[in-house]
Amino acid sequence: MGRFARTGALLGGLGLVASLALSGCGEERAVAEFVPGQTSGATGTGTPVPPAVSSGPPLTVSPADGSKNRPVSVEIGAKLPDGGEVSQVTLKTEDGKTIKGRLRTDGSSWVPSAPLKWSTRYTATVAAKGPDGAVSEGTSTFTTMAKPGSMITSGLYLFDDRTYGVAMPVVAEFHPGIPAKDRAKVQKRMFVRTDPPQPGAWHWVSNGTQAYYRAPEYWKAGTKLTVRIALAGIPLSNGRYGNVDRSATAKIGSAFEMKVTNSDKQMRVYEDGQLVKTLPVSLGKKKTPSSSGTLVVMEKKEATVFDTMDDPDPENRYVTDIEFAQRLTWGGEYIHAAPWSEHVQGRQNVSHGCVNVSMANARWLFQRTKIGDPITITGTERKLAAGNGWTAWNLSWSEFVKGSALPVPDGGAGPAV
Repeated sequence: MGRFARTGALLGGLGLVASLALSGCGEERAVAEFVPGQTSGATGTGTPVPPAVSSGPPLTVSPADGSKNRPVSVEIGAKLPDGGEVSQVTLKTEDGKTIKGRLRTDGSSWVPSAPLKWSTRYTATVAAKGPDGAVSEGTSTFTTMAKPGSMITSGLYLFDDRTYGVAMPVVAEFHPGIPAKDRAKVQKRMFVRTDPPQPGAWHWVSNGTQAYYRAPEYWKAGTKLTVRIALAGIPLSNGRYGNVDRSATAKIGSAFEMKVTNSDKQMRVYEDGQLVKTLPVSLGKKKTPSSSGTLVVMEKKEATVFDTMDDPDPENRYVTDIEFAQRLTWGGEYIHAAPWSEHVQGRQNVSHGCVNVSMANARWLFQRTKIGDPITITGTERKLAAGNGWTAWNLSWSEFVKGSALPVPDGGAGPAV
């Protein structure tokens, strides 16, 4: 039975690497890689904008003029006249370099495109136009805090220029988990933009170690995902701070979906909604059942070793060479070639929780699947546990949005910036 457990995380040279301990149907050691992070200190080279001509009352800008020890995640805001809208924001370093940024879609603040530098002075200028056409302007000079000593680690399971399946959620990971009281603040700094536009929402797992972003339905084939997890410098209630920003731009490929029914022990494969192949499977036996639910391919290895010698049950201990392995859960459930069970595939469940297929069918699947492709398994003795893999699609949309730390409009939210 697949019973891998996430056992920890450490910060590597290019990003977070989570070590996975083994105790079931799976390999000796599995590693989850994350997109590299951007530390504090990046500056932009935005084109300077001519200053607005002020004709209205001055604005009060935040951070307040003269303030110190501001987090490097700080955003620029202003107290606007009734009915007023921000028309221009400029942020500069002491040596005159202009910082790039974007206004939030709701106009509430201006977000720098990269974390600010530690212990650095900045000058922000905000102009706003009132309903009468009068332009008001305000200026603030503030200083960011020194680099803190206690930071969380974080990760983003998305990489630039990769193509993923239609069920690929945006997965952000945090260690230790984000306290419940801080999740709304952190979520406001997790930005997702889709092209073509599709509404979406975030969902936090109960211990705050992961958050998933998805749309109400699978992504449209060909969608471009642009993601920024702008965590650097966010102060948390546990005395820690966010460590880095992580960002990626990726593409969603063609729709490839697998559906497995235990009743007839068959997998039906669909491409762009059309049934293209039906193949026999052997699922987990009653003592070690496969998980029923909607799972997502998280990792692919053409060859690996499943080593379960640490399992407390002697019957579940083995070391086996495996081909065409596709990870579905952190607990160790995979789709993989199982030539030893080909004679019962389609008739009997004999695995330790994995989806066993023949060598030929495993190779055929492996050549076609992508990270992020969905597989739905029905009719087994066990339901998929929340957080055991990328379980974002195992919830209905109405259930999923309940896990958001911020209100979600009907049908989902659009991009925040």
